[in-house]
Amino acid sequence: MTVFTIQDVSRRSGLSEPTLRYYEQVGLVGPIDRDSSSGHRRYRAEDLHTLEALACLKATGVSIEDMRTYQANLARGQETAGEQRDLLLRHARRIEAEIVAQQARLDYLREKAALWDARDRGDTAAEAEARQRSRDAAGRLGASR
Repeated sequence: MTVFTIQDVSRRSGLSEPTLRYYEQVGLVGPIDRDSSSGHRRYRAEDLHTLEALACLKATGVSIEDMRTYQANLARGQETAGEQRDLLLRHARRIEAEIVAQQARLDYLREKAALWDARDRGDTAAEAEARQRSRDAAGRLGASR
């Protein structure tokens, strides 16, 4: 049986050692076996697979509580397929909303840069167009300017 140290698991999963300890503490994984002489954690391959999946969920902003739900559903099996789908789609919708908000921020910055570029070139017509576009972009941010 292959066993991994906490350093191995951290490197492979991308999760920090404190996060690995925390995930064990809150019951997302484990309990993790300990080396009888040193007391160091010894992760099994299945622990590593679980932590790699949790690292992906964490990277997408899934909360600890939703990770816990995901893990519980996983343990219950096929009957929870719809619940798993709904949990993941809820987070997908959250990320889609974040992307829309980020795109609005990006548009605003680009339009403001275009305005200043037109000023730098002394192009008053382009400046006026960029000013209007930046106002429109500001409106999508919920700002007045």
